[in-house]
Amino acid sequence: MLNITDKSVEDKIVPILRLGFRPFFLLGSVYSVIAIAIWVYAFQHGQPAHLRVPALWWHVHEMFFGFAMAIVAGFLLTAVQNWTGINGTKDKWLAVLVCLWGLPRILLWTDTPLWLTSSIEALFLALVAYELSFRVLKAKGYRNLIFLPFFVLAIVANYASYATIKGMPPFPSIAVWQAMLWWFVLLISIMGGRVIPFFSARRFNFAKPEPLLWLDVIANVPLVLLFALSFFPLTSAQLSPWIMLFAAVTQSARWLRWRPWKTLKEPLVWSLHATYACIPLGLFIKALAELNVIANGVYVSHNMLHVIAIGAIGGLILSMIARVTMGHTGRMIYQGPGMWHAFVAIVLAALIRGFGVALWPQHMMLMIDIAAGLWIIAFSLFIWKFGLMLLTPRADGHPG
Repeated sequence: MLNITDKSVEDKIVPILRLGFRPFFLLGSVYSVIAIAIWVYAFQHGQPAHLRVPALWWHVHEMFFGFAMAIVAGFLLTAVQNWTGINGTKDKWLAVLVCLWGLPRILLWTDTPLWLTSSIEALFLALVAYELSFRVLKAKGYRNLIFLPFFVLAIVANYASYATIKGMPPFPSIAVWQAMLWWFVLLISIMGGRVIPFFSARRFNFAKPEPLLWLDVIANVPLVLLFALSFFPLTSAQLSPWIMLFAAVTQSARWLRWRPWKTLKEPLVWSLHATYACIPLGLFIKALAELNVIANGVYVSHNMLHVIAIGAIGGLILSMIARVTMGHTGRMIYQGPGMWHAFVAIVLAALIRGFGVALWPQHMMLMIDIAAGLWIIAFSLFIWKFGLMLLTPRADGHPG
């Protein structure tokens, strides 16, 4: 049972600061549209004059630590209230977290020293971890402390990412980027294993497949290994393709147990399955490419990263924020605005950016433009259809 909330106090809080999902879902989505538009311009026209870091570094860093991390923060700061029964972060303290997230997005376009920008970003991650951890400890829900090491690793990766600009660590930026890709995939795999089969079975009234611990372990441990091997390129070149192939098989087995074929009538459910499928798909083709089973292996392997990044990370984010927004603004989850075309757009963006560029490299610029346009359409639809819900009080009058 949630702590009792004084509604008169709650009503004095501006709606967007009443729970973490509100500002972070909205600002993260807006930022993703802006960031992709800027990247496409930079990719075609070169380094923006006012950007103080390399454009490619900025693109990858901001999609992970800017866009995706905002959504992760918003989701976890909201979910921890349900897990613990303790009121979530809100009001002025939530505003502080939002400012700490937003400040580095601006400072990268100024002459601010990178050590300061990276430290502000690390402080944001540390405070989000604190907001989660103290509630979990207070409620003795130790199972959810699993997210604490995630944030510790993210803080280390954040500092390492900035350090690569100066050539300081013994590994390049791409090592950090690949590590963070596996960081997000592992997080999605853990959370997806909890919620996707539950949402599916509940919506369509079939028995939820009980989790198999051994299958979860052999599906997730390879992702941990891929994260670690990202920083050891020579060893990774020998081991990672086989680890990815194994992970593709085990992740496929988990996904099939969730019965995706039974969910095709509900976009808020089939979208979870369709986007999650990009994980084993991307892993499988990337592994074959690195084993030279597929021609132009290095080129194909690089493009498969976008199948996972756009399809699995971006797609699952889009599906989850639509669902969470409906539920936590006091609305009937399956009676909200139609979003099927946005979900189709994000999946197509992943396939075009990954397979389209890999198969027709002579049309790379066109494929990237189309994929970026589909991404912008998908998240713009979310902003248009759900933005007002995030800015206004709950429809049922309850706190949050």
